[in-house]
Amino acid sequence: MNRRLLTILVVAFIIAAGCTYLVAHMLGSRLQQAKPPATQSVVAANADIKLGTILKPADLTTIQIAGDLPTGAIVKPEQAVGRGVISELYKGEPILDTRLAAVGAGGGLAAAIPLGFRACAVRVDDVVAVSGFVTPGSRVDVLISGTPPGPQTGNEGTQARTLLQDIQVLSAGTDIQSDKEGKARQVGVVNVLLTPEQAESLTLAQNQGVRFQLVLRNPLDTKTDPVPGTAMVNIFADKTVKPKAVAVVRAPKKPASEAYSIEIFSGTSHSTTKFASPEEKP
Repeated sequence: MNRRLLTILVVAFIIAAGCTYLVAHMLGSRLQQAKPPATQSVVAANADIKLGTILKPADLTTIQIAGDLPTGAIVKPEQAVGRGVISELYKGEPILDTRLAAVGAGGGLAAAIPLGFRACAVRVDDVVAVSGFVTPGSRVDVLISGTPPGPQTGNEGTQARTLLQDIQVLSAGTDIQSDKEGKARQVGVVNVLLTPEQAESLTLAQNQGVRFQLVLRNPLDTKTDPVPGTAMVNIFADKTVKPKAVAVVRAPKKPASEAYSIEIFSGTSHSTTKFASPEEKP
């Protein structure tokens, strides 16, 4: 074989081998990048689970999650069984420890009360409950109206005050779940979430026969401002009448008092002595 031809074939073989290596290396890198990341098993809801439900094994399933687990994720079913749900869960949703009541707390409304708060019942009717639109999860203000006890500083009559602001409704009637369609319905009792101090104020006002009114507010409006309140006399006051000018009466100036003088004659000498008016003496 021609030596020159042999050299060309050897060089071509080397080039082909190098290209093959480069292509294989690139394909291997792509395959490694496309390899799915490692997954971890977590406990999830097997169906939609309502607030207050005590979890059973049939309510749970496991799913695989790639990457880092959510904070507080439950990885073993026995960590969730027997605990009450304090926030509604949806099918396939990983169950977090913060969405469940403490171990042994049970279920129902009591399990949904955060630490440091109390559920306080307010007797309402269709008017007080904003025509039935106060539902679980709503945010309300509590207004009271009545005649303050004790002596009054003025003839103000019935007064209205904002007792509590931005209060969460836990339940309406026997329901602790909000109506998904937002339909209004009549209830007799509304349970609201209060601090112990707020619960004392509300209970004391209820026992004094004061009339209540729940005022519905936007859930995103969490700002609270001091409200001065109003009285019946202020509502009926004619605000179009300008106040009359008050005439200022000034006391007349006292006329300057006259001084007294006495002339004294002693023989051939003569002198005059002046004395101030008695009114000018201190």
